[in-house]
Amino acid sequence: MIRPLATALADLAAALLPARLSHWGEAMRRETAEIEQSGEALRFALGCLWGAAGEALRVHMGEGRMTARRLIGLCAIGATGLGIGYMMIGGAPLGYPLRNLTALAIGFLAVGIVTHLPQTRWLGTGPVVLALGLVLLATTLVGVSHDGATRWVSIGGLGIQPSLILVPVLVIGFARVRDRLSGLGVVAATLALALQPDRAMAGALAAGLAALALVRPERNVLVALSVVMIGFVAAMLQPDVQPAMPYVDQILFTAFYLHPLAGMMVLAGSALLLVPALAGWRRDPGLAAFGGVWLAIILAAAMGNYPTPLVGYGGSAIVGYLLCLAGLSGVLGAADPVARKARRGMGREVLRTNVA
Repeated sequence: MIRPLATALADLAAALLPARLSHWGEAMRRETAEIEQSGEALRFALGCLWGAAGEALRVHMGEGRMTARRLIGLCAIGATGLGIGYMMIGGAPLGYPLRNLTALAIGFLAVGIVTHLPQTRWLGTGPVVLALGLVLLATTLVGVSHDGATRWVSIGGLGIQPSLILVPVLVIGFARVRDRLSGLGVVAATLALALQPDRAMAGALAAGLAALALVRPERNVLVALSVVMIGFVAAMLQPDVQPAMPYVDQILFTAFYLHPLAGMMVLAGSALLLVPALAGWRRDPGLAAFGGVWLAIILAAAMGNYPTPLVGYGGSAIVGYLLCLAGLSGVLGAADPVARKARRGMGREVLRTNVA
């Protein structure tokens, strides 16, 4: 199984490279195929992926937002693939990588569905962000509890953590349209995360708003940030005794005990998640908020018993990461004037991301 993974990583590295360097990508593929030892081929492919990601970042720093959104799809595929490689090395049950792959497909499908939603005033950014906040609050009130925390829902016997799916999109939506309704959505989410309690996602919400405040220090942003910080402190003051789950929590460290290569794959996958934000946070407040949220989620996974996004077992973060495509594309608020233009090419963009 290591050889197909090395081939897939080399293909992803080639896809990340700009067109003028396509010959590099072909050389990466050939070299990976010619290396006899599977482990050595995987290490070489990882190096290619790292170099290609850096080259893509340098190229895309000066390009438009569509490029950054395409990077989100590619980085989601890359990080999920690296996580599957880690689980294979660690001997995880076969169902774990299969469920992550399924979540990746569901995430792309969800973006496609959201893209084709009808344009009504109820699907403006403000109402959508408010609805997301209320869903999080409903999860707190009627969701599944475990060891004193209530942050899950059960769908077909599978535990889903809505905050990992909805908080990133909610923050991006607020970054896009900072009106009264979206502000109320942020307040509802803050209350929900404080009551659950969920320190990691309360911190992610705060980090996303803080990053937004750096690039858009407006009064309503600073007020929302103040409210969110109060909620974060409230979550931190409550005990969180969730045990660490294998292949889910603390894997940024435990992966190295399995094998140095497994640890490198987890670190590389986590770093990939931040590439789109690095490519355009100065120009796009949504990307700044995106970067703040996912950086906080990664740090929380390193410091406590919280899911490690995309490279660990769990589909909620995979779907949440991909849904950021919809928020950054203006699809989140289908009735907003700026969204109408963005919707025209979004379906083709998602399709190209899937095939790349």
